[in-house]
Amino acid sequence: MSSPGKNDMKTILDLGAWSFNIVTSVGIILVNKALMATYGFTFATTLTGLHFATTTLMTSLFQWLGYIQPTELPFSEILMFVLFANFSIVGMNVSLMWNSVGFYQIAKLSMIPVSCFLEVVLDKVRYSRDTKLSIGLVLAGVGVCTVTDVSVNAKGFIAAFIAVWSTALQQYYVHHLQHKYSISSFNLLGRTAPVQAASLLVVGPFLDYWLTNKRVDAYPYSETAVFFIILSCTIAIGTNLSQFICIGRFSAVTFQVLGHMKTILVLILGFTFFGKDGLNWHVVVGMMIAIMGMMWYGNASSKPGGKERVTPTLSEIEQQDLDKLLESGHAEEKISILTDDRDLK
Repeated sequence: MSSPGKNDMKTILDLGAWSFNIVTSVGIILVNKALMATYGFTFATTLTGLHFATTTLMTSLFQWLGYIQPTELPFSEILMFVLFANFSIVGMNVSLMWNSVGFYQIAKLSMIPVSCFLEVVLDKVRYSRDTKLSIGLVLAGVGVCTVTDVSVNAKGFIAAFIAVWSTALQQYYVHHLQHKYSISSFNLLGRTAPVQAASLLVVGPFLDYWLTNKRVDAYPYSETAVFFIILSCTIAIGTNLSQFICIGRFSAVTFQVLGHMKTILVLILGFTFFGKDGLNWHVVVGMMIAIMGMMWYGNASSKPGGKERVTPTLSEIEQQDLDKLLESGHAEEKISILTDDRDLK
């Protein structure tokens, strides 16, 4: 049983991780909105590549200083993670171009059910009734305040489908790799960021040209625009790191559910700094519903049985042990047969 002091420290660290993620995520959204809307830098994929390039420089510096220790992580696992992550970024950008804003928001909301499905199937996680209902309440609240016009077409649906599943798999993989290889958030980011930066900086300019019909090398780089690009890249270091920390400490589902607090904050700050167009009673009601759902989820998922991994029964464990013994027995038989053959020769 953990002591009260350890529980208090864990709560403080959890709150710190969430605060770090919310501040950096909301900050980068507002900076990028100003960069794209005001200064016309609409090259989202290339900008993301620059984010990971900056993150790579930071992790390399910390590794050189000795704050990050070299860790063993198979390159195949890194490639799998980068594949999911890049499909997520590209899929989201293409989905936003091909779909209405309303359907784009619905696709983002569907990441929570998909993440739940992955945890149930791959990690054998079981959710209580209250936890399921609280997730539904969050989805309803965010849907009310963000979903407006909804129209969909075949290619837009395919892009949204790829974006949703690749994002859910990428976030699941962050949690999976940290626990499988006992690797810290900083170390995992240091191993994956260079590959992701290189791939996005190669693909990004071509994809952005396809999406915007503009070339990133032809953009008029003013001093103010460059300042915002550097600011965006700097904040992105904290955004990327905080995402890995939060998913590692909690899970992809919790990250998605509580992460919608960022959506609410972005709406509030957007109305504050960019005008109150679109602010009406159903947006306010949706925000209140979503916040109540998040509070309910936090309470329900923290209770015993609220969200737990199903452990195998004693008979299943005994069967697994028996299978291992049989496999080892077959291996010993093969070794003895080979040894006998050598002796005969």
